[in-house]
Amino acid sequence: MPLIQSIDSALEKTIGQHGVSADALNAALARAEQALDWLRARHADGGLPLLNLPEVRDEIPALRDAAVRFADRATDIVVLGTGGSSLGGQTLAQLAGHAVPGVGALRSGPRLHFMDNLDPESFATLLERLPLHTSRFVAISKSGGTGETLMQSIAVLSALQAASLGPRIPDIFLGLSEPPKSGKANGLRDLLGKFKVPMLEHHTGVGGRFSVLTNVGLLPGAMLGLDVVAIRAGAGLALAPVLAKKEAADVPAALGAALSVALAESKGKGISVVMAYADRLERFTRWYVQLWAESLGKDGKGTTPIAALGPVDQHSQLQLFIAGPRDKLFTVITTDRAGQGPRIDKDLAKAAGEPGLGGKTIGDLVAAQGRATAETLAKNGCPVRTIHIPRIDEESMGELLMHFMLETIVAAQLLGVDAFDQPAVEEGKVLAKSYLTA
Repeated sequence: MPLIQSIDSALEKTIGQHGVSADALNAALARAEQALDWLRARHADGGLPLLNLPEVRDEIPALRDAAVRFADRATDIVVLGTGGSSLGGQTLAQLAGHAVPGVGALRSGPRLHFMDNLDPESFATLLERLPLHTSRFVAISKSGGTGETLMQSIAVLSALQAASLGPRIPDIFLGLSEPPKSGKANGLRDLLGKFKVPMLEHHTGVGGRFSVLTNVGLLPGAMLGLDVVAIRAGAGLALAPVLAKKEAADVPAALGAALSVALAESKGKGISVVMAYADRLERFTRWYVQLWAESLGKDGKGTTPIAALGPVDQHSQLQLFIAGPRDKLFTVITTDRAGQGPRIDKDLAKAAGEPGLGGKTIGDLVAAQGRATAETLAKNGCPVRTIHIPRIDEESMGELLMHFMLETIVAAQLLGVDAFDQPAVEEGKVLAKSYLTA
């Protein structure tokens, strides 16, 4: 079932002066038509391969087989990669319980470890405590030159050799990087090639933060038994209204982009808060932060993304959201939770002084909180967009991911920036390497 989006509580006519006016929104939607034309043209000519992935199926069996073979009899799988090389995989793996509080450590193996942040103490402890004989390692870098990933990979290779596992390295290590290019160095390929480590090819036309629907994101998901075909099929649901030549107002991703840009330009709403009411969407909110920030933050433009998780962030950020600066657009993502989870004993509820909780489920409270948060924000004049997903599964996650990738691309077109480069990030990488080698 397609996601359900509503922007009613972000409109000026609904919430007052901090909402978007009809004129500003319609102007942004008119400009979005050109972005949709551009997307349709790129789908037709293959100029943006991301748009063709939902219909690609021939590579899936080989990907699935490789994932199953690699994960076979492994107790632990360590994914080495940062940013877009990791967050997409984490987002999908969370569907299978990875990194879900109280669940992730209890789920059946293999255990996944995404070492996306470079920290010497954490990485040293990982290598000391991992059962190396039953562990597997995947190194992901599109360019092959990511310093963090190279250092982690070298450290792992050294640890494996020290544990007398050198001859097994080709069986327990896997690399993923773009194909070799004449005249262009690829450190990861050169490094792993010395050990005859098998390499998978990173799609050359899909950048890291947009790569969740490629083997970069699908491989970890497949290792945990997720239905990767359904993930791509879900992505097709978000793309369908674009290809059907719907008007921008009837394309959820275009409507979301127009709302965000119109509020930023006309009302100074320079912060975009995405608050999801489900543990299994926590990594998704982090994935969104990178996608939005790195794609739009250029030439003094863009809005600042903030990830939030309900209900927990009601107790840490909601006070600021409601009573702080009026510089934010809120997106509240909910799913069907009513009636789910443990049912509360009536006598114990009375003993706790909350008889109204008796007979209710934990899901009933979460559903009520999600609704209440969106309505409270709107009643206090804060523009709110709501997105409802009936259930969280592979198809709905694929749709949600494609929705926000399309929304980001359309927003970039409206802002007049290139969604696919990251010059400021590259500058920082070069400077860090110069300090290291000085």
